[in-house]
Amino acid sequence: MKDKLTVFTKYLLDLMYYCGILVTFTLPFSIRFYGKYNSYFSNNFYSLLIVFFLSGIFAVFIIKQLRKMFQSVLNDDCFIRENVESLEKMSIYSFFIAVITACRLFIYITPAVMIVILVFVIAGLFSKVLAQVFDKAVTYKLENDLTI
Repeated sequence: MKDKLTVFTKYLLDLMYYCGILVTFTLPFSIRFYGKYNSYFSNNFYSLLIVFFLSGIFAVFIIKQLRKMFQSVLNDDCFIRENVESLEKMSIYSFFIAVITACRLFIYITPAVMIVILVFVIAGLFSKVLAQVFDKAVTYKLENDLTI
């Protein structure tokens, strides 16, 4: 039996994935609703819709790759080429989110936007480095498997 943290993490990733899809596709309604209370959202509806929709899609793609990688953890087979590919994709998706969010700077500059850009650049770099680490681990594992 898997420990409670592993099971919790699996269900949390599943919840985040499906909620992410739901939130992304209900953005037109959410932005219109919030626009009633914040004129910035009502005045910039279409540009915010595009920025948030594209960011949401890439965030869902990141969670999808995390779920895929987590499945390899559950199968007790982490060091596989597919995880290297997932980390590479996650780095690309993170950089896309950073660039898309940077486009928001043309609409309105806030400290939060700057922080989101920084977080996703760091996440992209981290995923890129981790992909290289996993790639070496997979190579060593395959060489070791062939030796035995």
